[in-house]
Amino acid sequence: MSDRPAPHLARLQFVVDGRQVEVVDTGFSLLAALRGQLGERSPKAGCNPQGQCGCCTVLVDGSPRVACVTPARRVAGRTITTVSGLSEEVRTLWSEAFLATGASQCGFCTPGILCRLEGLRTSGTEVDDDAALDKALAAHLCRCTGWQTIGEAWRIAMGAGSEVEVPMLGTRDLDAASRRATIEGHADQRVAADIALGCGGFAEDTAPAGALVAMPRADADRFDDPEQWAVAASLPEARALAGKVQGRRGTAGARPPIELPAGDWDLVLRTSWVEPAYLETDSSWCEPGGEPAPVLANGGAFGGKHATVVSEMARRLADLHGQPVRAVFSREDVVRMGPKRPPIAAALCTDGTGIVRVARTEGIAAAIASVLPGVVVEEVDLPGPSTSVTLRAAGWAEAAVLRAVLDARGDAGSAKVDPVVTVIAPNGSQAEASVGPDGAVRVAVRCGQVLDSVVLRSYVIGAAHMAMSWVRTEGLAVDADGVIGDLTIRSFGVMRSADMPLIEVVLNDEDSEPVNGSDAAFAAVAAAVWLADGCVTDWPTGTISPHS
Repeated sequence: MSDRPAPHLARLQFVVDGRQVEVVDTGFSLLAALRGQLGERSPKAGCNPQGQCGCCTVLVDGSPRVACVTPARRVAGRTITTVSGLSEEVRTLWSEAFLATGASQCGFCTPGILCRLEGLRTSGTEVDDDAALDKALAAHLCRCTGWQTIGEAWRIAMGAGSEVEVPMLGTRDLDAASRRATIEGHADQRVAADIALGCGGFAEDTAPAGALVAMPRADADRFDDPEQWAVAASLPEARALAGKVQGRRGTAGARPPIELPAGDWDLVLRTSWVEPAYLETDSSWCEPGGEPAPVLANGGAFGGKHATVVSEMARRLADLHGQPVRAVFSREDVVRMGPKRPPIAAALCTDGTGIVRVARTEGIAAAIASVLPGVVVEEVDLPGPSTSVTLRAAGWAEAAVLRAVLDARGDAGSAKVDPVVTVIAPNGSQAEASVGPDGAVRVAVRCGQVLDSVVLRSYVIGAAHMAMSWVRTEGLAVDADGVIGDLTIRSFGVMRSADMPLIEVVLNDEDSEPVNGSDAAFAAVAAAVWLADGCVTDWPTGTISPHS
């Protein structure tokens, strides 16, 4: 199998990062030309080819353009600039601003965001034009940071300073920062300026040139069967050979799949299916007879990749074909095959006793009982996607939300004005959270030695964003037969920058071993937001708070 272009195909010329290039017009996208034919790795493929996550954004004649839905032939004769092609001065400006505020964690989405912000900067947008910034960021999805730190980085890069304390360049211990990021991300992470430029070591970026690309066939019913994977010379060809159809957003809304226990209860909650929505789709590559590239690179995917088959399939297919193979999930594969949080239907009395029904999942009953020992856990068989207790704080976070709200409401059954909820995680970390009348979320965390305040604050803000989305807007439509109807990354309901209130963070430095604190913040903010929304039975509640 050869990746050499057919001689009769037309050729396109344009400029990429200051150099004249020529590619074959295969009919595929600009992203396919950049990554596949030219080896440019800074534009990322997060939803490719949905055009909805913004990770592949580049500048075309200075204007931001989503490359995965831009036909390559439409840029003939034009100038393309990726993050790698920005001047060294501009690259340093943005990467140091993002490092200073914690605006980049795994770093997968940030090259596209940087191109967007650079286009905004050079267009003459004023630094305090929040509406323009939110509009620009609406073209992107960032699952890690919660948007706030990105806005702070924008203001620093634009010379407006920062409302938060920003460490002087060169004064931070980046080894300590990386240690804190690794603790919070549950996977090895590196903190450095080049992470915002896309240099996190992602599997799709480190694969050798010329590696074959493998993708599960559209009709595959066993993803661990090599015969059910399509293998081709490029990602677009593999997708076409696999029979992939563009993902769609379903017409049905998300709904909690488990019925509540009958009875007179003091507190009830039903959660829906939700998608982890990590941006780097499952990917690995392997040489024949070698070891597969790690699936996790500079991030933990919120626990969503622990059971992925791509590493093993890369190994087996490389051995089968006798050359390097990249095994890749499409976005549709991730949604259909990736594990989800187990939905619950909980009914409790004020004393913490009651019944929690939950999708049957290994380890989930113990996770719930670790926080609510007085409840009866009933596991329910549900048609639908697989579930896993490895997802962020799965089971114990739901139980902690219920426990915290019961405690905040007290025997009277109604909350005090602006109540503060408290969550103590299984690892001993503690988070307190509240929602003010202005909609702002305030969260304080104790999790041992802070190590690096920028990183920990960033993770807490990101956890708060994920918690608010979980309670208010996120849901995955799954029908009665278990078929997922929402296959586009925008259909998951992840809150946009424009919908986020201010997140105020207090970090309490302690003289004890550092442990993860953002998971406790995740549960505490979810409890505080739910309480502020009136403890609506079904999540998502559909509530959106305006900016404070």
